[in-house]
Amino acid sequence: MGIEIERKFLIVGSDWRQTAVGTTYRQGYIVADRERTVRVRRAGERGFLTIKGPGDGARRLEFEYEIPIAEADEMLATLCPGPLIEKIRYWVDYQGFTWEIDEFFGENRGLLLAEIELADEHQIFARPSWVGAEVTGDHRYYNACLARSPYANWKE
Repeated sequence: MGIEIERKFLIVGSDWRQTAVGTTYRQGYIVADRERTVRVRRAGERGFLTIKGPGDGARRLEFEYEIPIAEADEMLATLCPGPLIEKIRYWVDYQGFTWEIDEFFGENRGLLLAEIELADEHQIFARPSWVGAEVTGDHRYYNACLARSPYANWKE
């Protein structure tokens, strides 16, 4: 069984860009509710279908399968109501962990999030200086929620 244990944080500053390597992502959701999501993603020149179960804090079920890129593109165009999530995902290594940083575009332009995947929920890790407030568990920052309620539409 696939389990994802992930914590999310807002980004402060731009020091992370010094060593970041990134890939363009486009993704959409066939199903997106609190109990499950079925996501289609184009990551560079690769396609993926991902199924996620309900979350419990930083922990949730996740199953991901690589699919042909043409099929991913067709699903994004026909099965995923917009807006699609458009972002560049960067990877930054810091003290034994790889952080994933998402810089959003389109209707989520201006949002920067950092994620770290852990082996267990209580695993200790060092927080880089560019990691700000934790937003793990805040559903507004889930990509599936950003597709329904884009960052550009949030009221402060």
